[in-house]
Amino acid sequence: MKVYTRRGDRGETDLFGGARVGKDSERIDACGAVDELNAFVGAAAAASEHDDVHTLLVRVQSALFDIGGTLAAPDAGHRDKAGVPCVVDADVVALEAAIDRLDGELEALAHFVLPGGTPAAAAFHVARTVCRRAERRVVALSRAEAVDEALLRYLNRLSDLLFVLARAENARARVPDVAWVGRER
Repeated sequence: MKVYTRRGDRGETDLFGGARVGKDSERIDACGAVDELNAFVGAAAAASEHDDVHTLLVRVQSALFDIGGTLAAPDAGHRDKAGVPCVVDADVVALEAAIDRLDGELEALAHFVLPGGTPAAAAFHVARTVCRRAERRVVALSRAEAVDEALLRYLNRLSDLLFVLARAENARARVPDVAWVGRER
């Protein structure tokens, strides 16, 4: 199978199921944002030295791939027939459990935190902002077309997890989070 098909040379692409849409459609924009997020999560995982983080993020990246597949296959009947996996509420609950476990390692948050610290923490902060953008793209799509609400819940909770992972990376390295204190005027 070749990597290139030349079918997208005129600004259109295929959805799973055969429909062709413009590469600038809301659906493809949402798919691309989730794909970009997956790459940033992978970069953040590569920056971490912790096995528990790697294990967690392999599951997250697989779920993001499932979300991309779900977005690329808008017809639920076609998805079911083809066995396209989708995130479900149990996946959201698993993210919440991971957040609670990691948050238990941290001091209580008493202020806003500036992105940064260790290189791994900074990578997780970038992934968090990319996650928020992906969430906004999927929300925009949901305003125009039906989108499974579990996808929205998953992306929302994932950004929380990425924030906690950034703080955990700093805490494990004994690097303090940098508090936002505002600027003098």
